[in-house]
Amino acid sequence: MKESRPTLQDIEALTAFLPRLYAEGFSPVVNWDGGERRKDGSFTLPYPTYDTVVEEFYRLVSSGGWLDYEYNPEQAYQMLRDENLIKTASLSQIKTMLTFCVRGERFSDGHWAAMIEKGYIRRLLERLNEIKSEQMK
Repeated sequence: MKESRPTLQDIEALTAFLPRLYAEGFSPVVNWDGGERRKDGSFTLPYPTYDTVVEEFYRLVSSGGWLDYEYNPEQAYQMLRDENLIKTASLSQIKTMLTFCVRGERFSDGHWAAMIEKGYIRRLLERLNEIKSEQMK
């Protein structure tokens, strides 16, 4: 698959979520459902109902040329945890880290919220703001 490079408009669309995802009092999860015992004795696992802003953000990441189809999840997570790396990350590296942020929900309910709450998404969006400023010079 041919790798696409996000445009300035793609970057602006994504960074517009920064004040929305990190607004005072914002919670990415509206409520947790499941986690209950059914009549047949089985249990359902808890799962989050996300705020629409969170769903919009991750939908945009999934569709706007932001995914790295050859990413290594372990490597992407190590990159994401390195705040100094994020401060100088290239668009390609940001795509790798965003891919980890998006795809993790498939394997761990609540992953999207954790990526926001732990500040990973904030740091990536702040770095994208810097890249946007550099491109506009």
